[in-house]
Amino acid sequence: MSFSGMVKEELSKQISSARHCRIAETAALLSSGGRLTEAGHLKLQMENDTVIRKYFTLLRKTFNIETEISIRESSNQKKGQVYYVELSDEKQVQEVLQGTKLTSEDADGGMLFFGNGLVTQQNCCKRAFIRGAFLASGSISDPRKGYHFEIVCADERKAQQLQDIIRSFQIDAKIVQRKKSYVVYVKEGDQIVDMLALMEANVALMNLENIRILKEMRNTVNRKVNCETANINKTVNAAVKQMEDIKLIEKTTGFQNLNEGLAEIAELRLQYPEATLKELGMMLNPQVGKSGVNHRLRKLSKIADDLRENNKEELL
Repeated sequence: MSFSGMVKEELSKQISSARHCRIAETAALLSSGGRLTEAGHLKLQMENDTVIRKYFTLLRKTFNIETEISIRESSNQKKGQVYYVELSDEKQVQEVLQGTKLTSEDADGGMLFFGNGLVTQQNCCKRAFIRGAFLASGSISDPRKGYHFEIVCADERKAQQLQDIIRSFQIDAKIVQRKKSYVVYVKEGDQIVDMLALMEANVALMNLENIRILKEMRNTVNRKVNCETANINKTVNAAVKQMEDIKLIEKTTGFQNLNEGLAEIAELRLQYPEATLKELGMMLNPQVGKSGVNHRLRKLSKIADDLRENNKEELL
């Protein structure tokens, strides 16, 4: 099962003890995927049986409506079966619509709209509404691959309503148009954690946090390895340059014209090309620290550079 599927499975089992929160979640489910048919039937259709089972339970516990879940084959063979709950009793339909404060606009093919904020006045109801919207048309990426949380809305008005509710919790939800739909999304890992906390997906939240910790540990190790590799390369390149400089001095003027300290370090570097500055310093008598060894090698490099410059002038 995908990470998104596991989150929905967890959320589907949460039934609020407060009726007003159950109404808010029902409103979100119907606003996202509900339709009022020409015959006046209230229908919610989903490809995910988990969501339909949650809606079925909400109807029973909130409105005391006993109905049944129907199944049919999807017109798209790749998607398999489609699950739906349809209320045909006019009294039950009106009870649900009035309770959830949803309205229908015929111009949009029976699409249901969340008309006002009466059912989401309290923060707990806002959380329930977000939970219902995610169950109906949301998804979250596998955190091992990246961080992306989104809820797809049928039109811009619904997207803006949902964005306002999410932003009331100081989460920077954004909207992007995708073909004919509008997507409310969150990209930051910290804010996706906040979204899971809002929806009370506590198990998924802990799994996400564990994955984030492992990723951060790997990133830290990689940074250290890259840093050490860069330092090693820098040290090797410096040693190669030192060897080239010393060999040039030896070939051109010899070491007899160098003072004792420079000659000694030059001979040691030729003899121990892979030694560190600290190791070279410990081989000297008396011993010299890293800065002292580096100072002598810089002097040798300056002498070699002067020799190269003089050779250029002679060639000209």
